[in-house]
Amino acid sequence: MQLSIVIPLLNEEQSLTELYNWIAKVMRSNSFSYEIIFIDDGSTDGSWHIIDSLSKQDNAVKGIKFNRNYGKSQALHAGFLKAQGDVVITMDADLQDNPEEIPELYELIHTDGYQLISGWKKKRYDSVLAKNLPSKLFNAAARKTSGVKLHDFNCGLKAYKKEVIKNIDVYGEMHRYIPVLAKNAGFSKIAEKEVKHQARRYGKTKFGAERFINGFLDLISIWFLSKFGRRPMHFFGALGVLMFSIGFFTAGYVGFSKLYKMYHHEPNVLVALNPWFYIALTVMIIGTQLFLAGFLGELILRSRRDKERYLIHKTTENC
Repeated sequence: MQLSIVIPLLNEEQSLTELYNWIAKVMRSNSFSYEIIFIDDGSTDGSWHIIDSLSKQDNAVKGIKFNRNYGKSQALHAGFLKAQGDVVITMDADLQDNPEEIPELYELIHTDGYQLISGWKKKRYDSVLAKNLPSKLFNAAARKTSGVKLHDFNCGLKAYKKEVIKNIDVYGEMHRYIPVLAKNAGFSKIAEKEVKHQARRYGKTKFGAERFINGFLDLISIWFLSKFGRRPMHFFGALGVLMFSIGFFTAGYVGFSKLYKMYHHEPNVLVALNPWFYIALTVMIIGTQLFLAGFLGELILRSRRDKERYLIHKTTENC
């Protein structure tokens, strides 16, 4: 199979039929062998009924319905597990991504040898203050921190070589950083393509301003994990040893100073009344805790097992 098109959605019943018809038209006009995987992330409208109906009309349509809303990352993870195409395309279900871009994205992966192509919505039809400006700041921070030179990390329209999506773990809200996850997994042939952005026709966006706060927090997490995720002792252990050493030598200095003054009959105070003694003790305790955190991190890393991230409520018959 040439193409798998993975589409996560939440309450998009008005756009699904139109989106399917548009994708099917593009696929047939280019003679692609394909599958369309809709992941219903706990919709409360009639989205699932439409997906189920489409799957009965066309065997290329497959559907997965979550028991409740888990988030876009979990939806993509479920779709990636099911995808069988040599090239995997992700796109949103709100008709803001243009299916006409798919053939060129496919060629960039299949013919030109790229492993991941990220869409770049250079011209956007969103609010400047609510989305455009925060998005630019967010993308600039992501580029600086991750080293991946993309203009639009959060664009839903992306193309992947199959090996990429089968070897990355999308969890939490890490869907924004799939290119970074791919880079950390050893996939270096990453590029971007300018794509058309269309104004939303139906419904309203499911993401608020909090997504940018969460995005920056996730960016810190993924930076830390990429640096120390496989060796937590190198961070916590090293910092713990450093702090313990500082506290230990400070406490030693306090004790030596006390003995020196006593020997020379100089005025001195009890060690318990010296504030530096408590500072040194606190630093030693914190250092010990950091060292133990690194040790526990190593133990957890060695014993970690994959766990189920979502509960699937139902699937279509051909999924």
